[in-house]
Amino acid sequence: MTPITEVDGRRVALSNLEKVLYPATGFTKGELLHYYATVAEVMLPHLRGRPVSFLRYPDGPDGQVFFTKNVPPGTPEWVTTTEVRRSDGAARMVLVQDLASLMWAANLVAEFHTHQWRADTPDEADRIVLDLDPGAPATVVECCEVALWLRDRLAADGIEAYPKTAGSKGLHLLAGVRGASSERVSEYARELAVAAERALPHLVVSRMTRSLRPGKVFVDWSQNAGRKTTATPYTARARREPAVSTPVTWEEVAGCGRAADLVFRAGDIAARVERYGDLLAPLLDPERAASLP
Repeated sequence: MTPITEVDGRRVALSNLEKVLYPATGFTKGELLHYYATVAEVMLPHLRGRPVSFLRYPDGPDGQVFFTKNVPPGTPEWVTTTEVRRSDGAARMVLVQDLASLMWAANLVAEFHTHQWRADTPDEADRIVLDLDPGAPATVVECCEVALWLRDRLAADGIEAYPKTAGSKGLHLLAGVRGASSERVSEYARELAVAAERALPHLVVSRMTRSLRPGKVFVDWSQNAGRKTTATPYTARARREPAVSTPVTWEEVAGCGRAADLVFRAGDIAARVERYGDLLAPLLDPERAASLP
């Protein structure tokens, strides 16, 4: 029988707690659920009000991995959902609004991916994201060099950027914006990527052509499209180890000398939150959002 746990007055089924999800480390589903409960205070503000796509890996990263965008079958009636417009018609997606819905979603064993807009204002983006993806033999070390250039370029336009690890091999830059559509934010992000390629031609590529990427950092601007999603801050990833998309300081970015310097796992995050708080908290303050030039 699946154990039932009460979370904030909601009955949540938590199953297969002893199941090993990450064979490389022996990290279990129970430990994953404990991780999400531990970081809920800093993760939930980045989830609330945003339709969530789930990249599910119920048998671990070596098993079947698949995206779930629509409300999954069996979703409890108390989980908040919202209607989202798509090119092929309206659909319903989950909103993870509280600890109970976070734990229910975590029990699905999934990465959390969110849009750069909120459900109540789908026609206006409130974040810009630049996904820095290194092509081997480049690593996150080269991503950090590019991130520092982009930080200064964004600052010249009055936009303050905040870094987080992708939780895989790259780096994400996020900034709060206002008064622009997803199309305009995408256009601006593409302009930044092209400018970075011109300034750092030995290091950056702004085009998606894979043959151009080896040894360089692809500045992926396309994640700003209204239909696209990006890994939510603090989500665990479907990798060999329970790596987490982790907010980092600019000092850590500037001091990165090897790829291992910016690898953080689920067991590392509680201490980082205790030390730094939520490094991405400024993104939650609409007063700090900037208008695009």
